[in-house]
Amino acid sequence: MTYKTVPYEPERPPIDESRRIIEEDNRIADARRSVRMFSSDPIPRDIIETAIRIAGTAPSGAHRQPWHFVAIADAAMKARMREVAEAEEREFYEKRAPKEWLEALAPLGTDFRKTHITDAPWVIVVFRQDYEALPDGGKAKNYYMTESVGIAVGFLIQALHRAGLATLPHTPAPMTFLREICQRPINEKPYVLLPVGYPAQGCVVPAIGRKGLDEIATFVL
Repeated sequence: MTYKTVPYEPERPPIDESRRIIEEDNRIADARRSVRMFSSDPIPRDIIETAIRIAGTAPSGAHRQPWHFVAIADAAMKARMREVAEAEEREFYEKRAPKEWLEALAPLGTDFRKTHITDAPWVIVVFRQDYEALPDGGKAKNYYMTESVGIAVGFLIQALHRAGLATLPHTPAPMTFLREICQRPINEKPYVLLPVGYPAQGCVVPAIGRKGLDEIATFVL
């Protein structure tokens, strides 16, 4: 098999500059929190567009880029989404959720109420494309879809955070209603619902910490 190549010569900064950049990135990343209290202040569309472009630079299996982002500012559509999400989530919290899961969620103070869907000026619904529908009716298989879309969502969240915006990864159970509301084709499955906006005035978040480096990493020298 032959394939086309192009030169790749990224800038290689001095090691001290690399250290400064990565330490600054760590400081910014460590300040990120998932927010459930959003301001309704508007966010210009071009900022959301650029964040999605950044998400689209994520690596993917066989470079299939198996994702689609639906960015919603329409109030009526968000209201419909919240209505269905709350109905599904109430059923989950009250009847289907295992006791262990409810205990794990307790420190976060979450319940079936999803005000963030209508409060935030934008909601981005990310879809995973299980295959590409071809014009002739055929299908082109995608690879490592879940992993690829997960990386893209990480890029998206961090890009929005660096722009001063808050997010809340939300995965209603089940999520199939999102495909109908967003009018997406059958080859796409909802992956995550992401409200985007500024934190509301007086916003608070759970007083929780992060695991230390020694808990999340092992170095073999």
